Amino acid sequence: MPSIAFVFPGQGAQQVGMGQDLYDHFPAAARIFDAADDLAGYKLSSLCFEGPGETLNQTVYAQPALLAAGLAAYEAIKTMGVEPVMMAGLSLGEYTALTAAGAISLEEAIPLVQTRAGLMQDAVPLGQGGMAAVFGLQTAEIKALCEQEPGIVDIGNYNCPGQVVISGVKEAVDNVGRMLKESGARVIPLAVSVPAHSQLLYNAAVGLRPSLEKVAWKEPRPGVVSNVNARENQVDEFTELLVKQVYHPVLWEQSVRYMMEKADYFIEVGPGSTLSGLIKKIDKDRVLGQVNDVKTLEKTIEKVKSL
Repeated sequence: MPSIAFVFPGQGAQQVGMGQDLYDHFPAAARIFDAADDLAGYKLSSLCFEGPGETLNQTVYAQPALLAAGLAAYEAIKTMGVEPVMMAGLSLGEYTALTAAGAISLEEAIPLVQTRAGLMQDAVPLGQGGMAAVFGLQTAEIKALCEQEPGIVDIGNYNCPGQVVISGVKEAVDNVGRMLKESGARVIPLAVSVPAHSQLLYNAAVGLRPSLEKVAWKEPRPGVVSNVNARENQVDEFTELLVKQVYHPVLWEQSVRYMMEKADYFIEVGPGSTLSGLIKKIDKDRVLGQVNDVKTLEKTIEKVKSL
């Protein structure tokens, strides 16, 4: 059978109803949500299944909810006998990948992600940070315009060819956005409350370090590709990499290209299909499908069996 990589979505993929179909049909998925409810200290499953969306979209709720939903989807596809050769996740999704791969237990992961989310949410006063997706310009040109701006702004995500995200102080993001439009780019402001993967989150990263240092990290099986350096790493590097991940650009395109050298196909495990879309911009024939409910799981398994 061809080799397959699993990828897990990050914040922004959350949606009311996520995981409920898998909860209802796969006991292994249900066990993830039930355990997450106990660990989170509130009915995280009800928030995922019923909302309200305004609450689910808040960083402090979205991150643990996505972790649980991604792991439930992973448990569902695992029952079908599909074994990945490697994993990765976008930002928060890297924690889902590390948990799925056994590098960290669910009991450690839920409170760790809650701490991460709280630190990120509190790092920048509401309304002072911003992010924007940029399409249609060379990365070097975008980087140069960010460097010209006196305010804090830089590339926060390298998503795929022709698409990056800039992140930083809202005024600086807006200023650079105007210059990018004048240079021919399409710029779409993102509805986020946290300027993720920017220097504004450095203090949040420092605050997260003590919690990361307490984790009893284990060797992941399979390997997990880091957002920070787009490769697999040794266990003793995990803490430093996850500290840096908070304020460092997400090298998603670079990570996908690295995985393409070792895996023939990708399956997106968890809510939405954002990562599938990004990977298709790199190679449209590499994505087998998604696993976010019973229907998508069955469709993806059919494709796996046809290989």
